[in-house]
Amino acid sequence: MFMVEFHAYIRKETTLFNIQNYSKQNIKNDVLSGALVAVALVPEAIAFSFIAGVSPVVGLYGAFIIGLITSILGGKPGMISGATGSVAVVFVGLGLWVKQHYPDLDTEALSMMVLHYILITSIIAGLIQIAIGVMKMGKFIRLVPQPALFGFVNGLAIVIAMAQLPFLAPAHMEQYSSWIDIIKASFQENYIMYIIIVSTMATMQFLPKVSKAVPAGLVAIVVVTLVVYFGHIDTKTVGDLADLSHVSFPSFVMPYTDIFTWQSMMVILPTALIVALVGLIESLLTLSVLDEMGGERGSGNKECVALGVGNTTSGLFGGMAGCAMIGQSVINFTSGGLGRLSSFTAAVLLIILVVSFSDVIAAIPVAVLVGIMFMVSIGTFEFSSVKRLKHMPKADAFVLITVTIITVLEDLAVAVIAGIIISALVFAWEHAKIIARTKEEDGKKVYELDGPLFFGSVTSFNEQFDVENDPDEVVIDFKNARVMDSSGAEAIDSLTEKYRKAGKKLTLRHLSEDCKRMLKTAGPFCSYEEDDPTYKVASNV
Repeated sequence: MFMVEFHAYIRKETTLFNIQNYSKQNIKNDVLSGALVAVALVPEAIAFSFIAGVSPVVGLYGAFIIGLITSILGGKPGMISGATGSVAVVFVGLGLWVKQHYPDLDTEALSMMVLHYILITSIIAGLIQIAIGVMKMGKFIRLVPQPALFGFVNGLAIVIAMAQLPFLAPAHMEQYSSWIDIIKASFQENYIMYIIIVSTMATMQFLPKVSKAVPAGLVAIVVVTLVVYFGHIDTKTVGDLADLSHVSFPSFVMPYTDIFTWQSMMVILPTALIVALVGLIESLLTLSVLDEMGGERGSGNKECVALGVGNTTSGLFGGMAGCAMIGQSVINFTSGGLGRLSSFTAAVLLIILVVSFSDVIAAIPVAVLVGIMFMVSIGTFEFSSVKRLKHMPKADAFVLITVTIITVLEDLAVAVIAGIIISALVFAWEHAKIIARTKEEDGKKVYELDGPLFFGSVTSFNEQFDVENDPDEVVIDFKNARVMDSSGAEAIDSLTEKYRKAGKKLTLRHLSEDCKRMLKTAGPFCSYEEDDPTYKVASNV
């Protein structure tokens, strides 16, 4: 049944990539912005490969394969996916375990063993993501509250900026005793890079005000590269990061079968689950950010399936797992790449550039790419959220700041989960009160309740009643209240038992049929009104 649904999904979604839907202007914008993104993807894929402890080729293959598949099947046209730092970080622990588990292997054999563990983990993580998408669980991203989303965006903007700092670090940084000395040395050694960065940022800031015919980032890359190359200016280039002269098109890789042992799988499976969840959280939140920027809603479930197919395929062809890249996605979006053709162009052009034009890619100054990413960081940061802080409820402000800090210091998955938990606890606390107004009605005391009755408000509910001093006939009216869960139903049963033992007549009004069925002790004391509510009660049975 799962495979039938999956095949039906693929047949349906591949029809969305239809070139006939494009105008000439859209095609030009998508192709040019895709070209810009392709160039910017190269150093990031290389850097994330180093983080994971594998060859740069692994990150480049992952960026190509994942980007290609998600461009066709993804839930948000124009969203860029590839090898990412948040996923690469998860592989660090896996690599350390492999090195400890295989101490007798030489350096080359150990590197290959780490690679195959990463490939298998990527395949399994992709299968988990496919299952989540087919089961339509992507919609749960809606549980992330707006303050947590702002915190994620702001934290990620800071992370993007901080990720550029190692490119500016001076040589032999360990010999400096303070950050001031490091900054001084950085300016002395890399002043040319700073000039290029400022020039790039100025180009991206002011060129769109003159003309938007070509993405400003692409203009900066071409112009700066030509100036540096023909001017024989000494500065770091992409070629200094890695040797790209022997990169070929990806081919099928058969994972080592001797890895499939019980001991190994006990490490691979938890890592794959974390990779799957981190990838989905970052992808779905990136989708939400682009939804906010563009006003059109994407499909979380489609993105789950597309990412899963991309990661599984990447693992089978020698690439590492990845997810959506908010920085590159924002570059694409702001450069006019709003359709699937933009992300498709970025993926295809990436592999063509690396395989066929490696010398050209190697000549691009690192500083121009750092400048572009700094502008992405500035554009990603939600400055309006800072202005809103003083007007927000304190709980929302706390969530925003907390998620931002955790995103920077820990990782995205922990930050988002923490934000959801904090928001849920705050919501439960703020709604953990139920109010009762009393009145006399034909010699009876009537309690008119107002508020939700659930596990958090049970204590407040019990405090409203004076069983000992109440008259012989009592009515509890739930017309303005709502029983939310089984804890609320049990509280009603418990209160009814207290009135019964006190020998007093109790009547319960305006409970839903669903709630009445759950009541054990209080059932016979329920009145049946014509305007009884129809809500359902969440039950753990």
